[in-house]
Amino acid sequence: MNQPLNQNGGTALHRYDVAIIGAGPIGIELAACLRRAGVDYIHFDAHQIAHTMTWWPRNTSFFSTTERLAIAGVPIQNNHQQRITGEEYVAYLRGVVEQFDLRINTYEPVTALARTAEGFAITTQRLAGPRAYAARRVVLAIGDMHFPLRLDVPGEDLPHVSHYFHDPHDYFRKRVLIVGGKNSAVEAALRCWRVGAQVTVSYRRPYFDEKRVKHWLLPDIQAQIEAGTIRFLPETQPVAITPSHVVLAPMRDGAPISAAPPLIHETDFVLLATGFRGDQSLLEMAGVQLDGENRV
Repeated sequence: MNQPLNQNGGTALHRYDVAIIGAGPIGIELAACLRRAGVDYIHFDAHQIAHTMTWWPRNTSFFSTTERLAIAGVPIQNNHQQRITGEEYVAYLRGVVEQFDLRINTYEPVTALARTAEGFAITTQRLAGPRAYAARRVVLAIGDMHFPLRLDVPGEDLPHVSHYFHDPHDYFRKRVLIVGGKNSAVEAALRCWRVGAQVTVSYRRPYFDEKRVKHWLLPDIQAQIEAGTIRFLPETQPVAITPSHVVLAPMRDGAPISAAPPLIHETDFVLLATGFRGDQSLLEMAGVQLDGENRV
């Protein structure tokens, strides 16, 4: 395969037909399809393949079944015929890359993307320095989980506060306040409680919505709340976090109740399961117009 020359190399860059940015399942499947079709492409990822899944909590199972997760015509086989974990899926994706012998420039983040008359100019940053590439078309397969959705409250960056749920063991025999009310928050609450944590859930709505929580998680969390093993603080939202406690504002219809006194909740840890947003900077560099508060 032709290699790109540095922009200071003195000759024209090789122009690929397609550049893929991102090596999660979508990027890997597209690469397999392009390789099968004989398309001249190049593939980048800022990290290792399937990076997002590597910071999931250990032994987290997918909500989707295996046939919905399989890519590139390669079935997912396991010995239990149940939903697989993130670790199992990362191993499967490595196998797909090996099977199709996909070349992926991992640990080579794309730092600039600009339109040209012939397509796109791409700049990456390797440890050895920047590299320049050219492609007629660019596919961004980068997902939407680059940055946590912050509450922007005092104390959010304290060391006992996290937007990432790494391992329920971290909270063994500790008090943890989990903020949120969708699948991630509910699953984290159940897993932390079962590992031996004292769990409280703060949610700005009055109840968990069956449309937002998977059908096998909802009755479980409701049963634990009813039994008193998990404490539920509905219609509350953190407005300040300190080393010893969280200040929770009462809410109604999604807005704070100004006349109501705040609730002081003592806790050892705070897990903010409030969701994530994507990095749209490459889209903006490419001249894509992004609309609305969510910039989509």
